[in-house]
Amino acid sequence: MKFKMNWDALGIATSVACAIHCALLPLFLSSLPLFGVNIIENIRFEYFMIALAFVVGIYALYHGFKKHHHSWWPISLFSLGIMFLIVKVNFHDLELILLIPSVGLIVVAHYLNFKLCRVHDHAHKDDCAH
Repeated sequence: MKFKMNWDALGIATSVACAIHCALLPLFLSSLPLFGVNIIENIRFEYFMIALAFVVGIYALYHGFKKHHHSWWPISLFSLGIMFLIVKVNFHDLELILLIPSVGLIVVAHYLNFKLCRVHDHAHKDDCAH
């Protein structure tokens, strides 16, 4: 039996985990600094979550682009979502304004990639080398 990873599902899960961290963690775990743990305003943790979402997402979207649909839309939407996340981390005044669109764009990009991969299966262009 061959195991096949659904990278779009993993990308969506990573994005949702990031959204949960950004939106809910401060509400439920605001007492962590009392115990010497600070992941709520930890810039390294924020960048780690964005990097994780980026690496998983780019791999999934590139695979779908190269092997299936050849559409730039998922990669464009994903990149815009990642840029919003980076702006959100650097400008705390815009954090709540940018959180929903950034995660929304990333999830929509993965969903669109998933749908395009299923519709086109292996729709090759004339210049396709595989």
